[in-house]
Amino acid sequence: MVRLLVVFAGILLLLSGCNQQNGKNTNATQGENNKVDDTLVRVQDYTGEGYTLRNGNKSDKIAQENKEAITKAVEMFFLEKYKTEVMVHNMVGAADGATVFVESVGEPHFYTYAIVPIDVDQKKVVSENVWSQEGQVENAIKTALYAMIFHEEFSKLEKYLLDIVKDYAITGITEEALRNVRATGYSTPFYYSSTMGDSLDFLFEEYMNDQEISISEWKDLIEQNPYSPDSILFSISLYMEENVEPDEKILNQIVSDIEEMKGIPRGAYNIILNDNWINKTTAIGAKDNSIEHSYPNDIIKE
Repeated sequence: MVRLLVVFAGILLLLSGCNQQNGKNTNATQGENNKVDDTLVRVQDYTGEGYTLRNGNKSDKIAQENKEAITKAVEMFFLEKYKTEVMVHNMVGAADGATVFVESVGEPHFYTYAIVPIDVDQKKVVSENVWSQEGQVENAIKTALYAMIFHEEFSKLEKYLLDIVKDYAITGITEEALRNVRATGYSTPFYYSSTMGDSLDFLFEEYMNDQEISISEWKDLIEQNPYSPDSILFSISLYMEENVEPDEKILNQIVSDIEEMKGIPRGAYNIILNDNWINKTTAIGAKDNSIEHSYPNDIIKE
């Protein structure tokens, strides 16, 4: 499986301690006029509804009955542990807890999640024991800081992706799906970024020391700490707008454009083009018919 799928599927697996399905959906066979697998929905219609985590039925009901308490506990958790204000968008029952999807308020801007334990037998939310998977929030903050430091470069990449989906019959996930079921750090409907290794750890460490550092100071700091371009991975994930197979010509055009483009963020770029369907239970669109340009052939932008 390609590295961008490994990264994203790994996040999803961590959300519940095991998701219900793996990254690629081998049952994604489509008929000529419609889909066969009823877990698949058009990506344009997907808002996160139907997303489930393993053994989450009982805890999900308890979580929904205690939304206010869970929201307050998660907001306090991020303020105390990560010195960051967040807003809660969604909570989904998982084994012995609820996974709570959040978005940071202001900058650095990122999406991530926390886990609130639930005693299913006692039907009790253990709100004082909120926790996060090791490295997940740290990764989110690092990618968000990277985007904040290189705002102009990220803006150029995002403008290109907005233009390319207008020029071709392709699209990304919805804003609702992004907020409700994606927890992938700095993200847009068209891509997300992930740090690889520890060479950008200094960003998180400095943020925890001081949240009021200016952009110019951040730029100076990152210039003083050399890092390789494969320290940050950009995973571009797009979908066909209609019920057709992924188009190799479109993928090749995007690959060529990214390879030739100047002034976009330094990093390693992977690109995947899926058909029009996304699995509503896992929020994953990659299937056996997806086409990709990815590791070990990442596009490296110095």
